[in-house]
Amino acid sequence: MSVRFNMAASAVSHELFKEGVRAVLHSWPVLQIAVDNGFGGVYGQQKADWMVDVVQQYFHDNADLQQCEVEDFIADLMDQEFDTVVDDGSLPQVSVSLVKVFNQWQQGALQQLQNTINTLTQKKSQRAKVTAPPTQSDEDSEEEKQVMECEASGSSVCRTDPRPPTTQDEEDGWTVVRKK
Repeated sequence: MSVRFNMAASAVSHELFKEGVRAVLHSWPVLQIAVDNGFGGVYGQQKADWMVDVVQQYFHDNADLQQCEVEDFIADLMDQEFDTVVDDGSLPQVSVSLVKVFNQWQQGALQQLQNTINTLTQKKSQRAKVTAPPTQSDEDSEEEKQVMECEASGSSVCRTDPRPPTTQDEEDGWTVVRKK
């Protein structure tokens, strides 16, 4: 009977660790920007969910991971799955958070882990949602669309704001995310 209880407790514990990884990744603005803007293609949200499983498994398969190893792993995932080079300084923060969640889980500090998850989940719910402007109706002529596209591209070229944008598409297909 105690073996069955330990297995059930272990399953709950593993699920709590997975929730911790999900909370860290899903509250990370860079990943959310990548998903919201389709950097990962039409299956971006599924890729973000898949990343939770992959990162969880990475911790289980590798003993004593260092923060820099986790950082490299996450950077590779973002590069491969979302064609995104993370250059905003958030990778070390995300990696530290993942290592913290893993250490809490590994040490059996499940209440502490639950508190960390609650804090991250609350942070995610406070995130501002960025939506694209409404699309033009089908009744617009092709000429009107071309004029609007030219005006839109002209305004971005003649921009007077000296700060770089948060994201930019490079010619070679890479998306670079930078800190404001």
